[in-house]
Amino acid sequence: MILCCGEALIDMLPAESAGPGGHSYHPHCGGAAFNSAIALGRLGEDSALVSGLSTDLFGEQLRQELAASGASAALAVTSARPTTLAFVTLTEGHARYAFWDQGSAMRGIAPRDLPAVPPETCALLFGGISLCNLPMAESFHHLARDQHCTHLLMLDLNIRPGFAEDEAVYHQRLGQMVALCDIVKLSQEDLELFVPGPGNEAEKLQRVCAAAPGLVILTRGAEGALAVLPQGVQVEVAAQEVAVVDTVGAGDSFNAGFLSALRRAGNLSRAGLQRLDATALRAALVFATRVATHSVTRAGANPPWRQEL
Repeated sequence: MILCCGEALIDMLPAESAGPGGHSYHPHCGGAAFNSAIALGRLGEDSALVSGLSTDLFGEQLRQELAASGASAALAVTSARPTTLAFVTLTEGHARYAFWDQGSAMRGIAPRDLPAVPPETCALLFGGISLCNLPMAESFHHLARDQHCTHLLMLDLNIRPGFAEDEAVYHQRLGQMVALCDIVKLSQEDLELFVPGPGNEAEKLQRVCAAAPGLVILTRGAEGALAVLPQGVQVEVAAQEVAVVDTVGAGDSFNAGFLSALRRAGNLSRAGLQRLDATALRAALVFATRVATHSVTRAGANPPWRQEL
C-alpha cells in the first residue's frame, strides 16, 4: 500500500455562466495528496489517503471520488469541521489558488489524530499545503520523522507562496523534510522558491541534491523531467506535445505514475532505490510523464486510468 499524506479539499474551478458577471465556480475534488491517491487507484495501485475529511457535503464528495477511483479513505481523520476550499484562477492554463482553510477538517489534524501506519505499507508520499501551517504541518512532519527509518518516503515540495502564516518556519520545515525523504520532487517554480537568489538551474538543483539523501526529480512542464541519482547520474526525458487544457493536478499525477512504475518494477523500497540504474529510472520517468501529460489534456485534477494509457 502507498499512503498519500496531506491535503484533501475542493477546487472551485471557474466556469462560463449565463448569469450576472458571466462566470461561476464549480466544485471539483482536489488537493495534492488526494489527487495522487486517486491517480494511484486508477493506475491499479493499492493506495490510501491520510488527511482530514469533513462530514459535510464536500467531505462526502471527496469520499465518493476516492471510492470510485479505487483508493481508500479508511485512514482519514473524520470531523465535523468544514472542508477546505481552494478557489482557482487559470491564466493560459496555469493555476493560481486562494485557500479558505481556517478551522477546516484538514487544517485541524493534530499528531495524536494520525492513524497507525498499516503493516502492508511500502511508501508514504508527502507535500503540498499540508506542510504550511499548524497543526497539520507538524502532524505530517511528525509522521515523516516517525516513519523514515522503516519506509520509503517521497516529498513533492509543491510550494504555495503566501499561504504559510510563517514563511521562515515553513521554509525551515521543508528543508527538514528534504533531509528525511528518499525521493524529492520539485518543479522549476519550486526550485526558484526553495533556492532563491543568484544561480542558474543546474547550480540550484545541485544545492537541493546536496541536502537530499536520495533521488531528486525536477519537473519542467512541457520540457519533460530531469532526475539525479545520489551517485550523480542524471537522466532526462522529454514530454509529449499535447494541447493543454489546464495544469491542475499534473504534478500529483506525475508522483503517482512514478511510484506506480517503481512498484511494478520491484523498486519501491530503499533497497530498490539503491539499486536503481539509469535504465530503470528512465522507464519510471517516462511513465510518470505520460500520466501527467494525459492529465493536462482535460479540465481539473482528472488523472487517467491505466487502460487509457
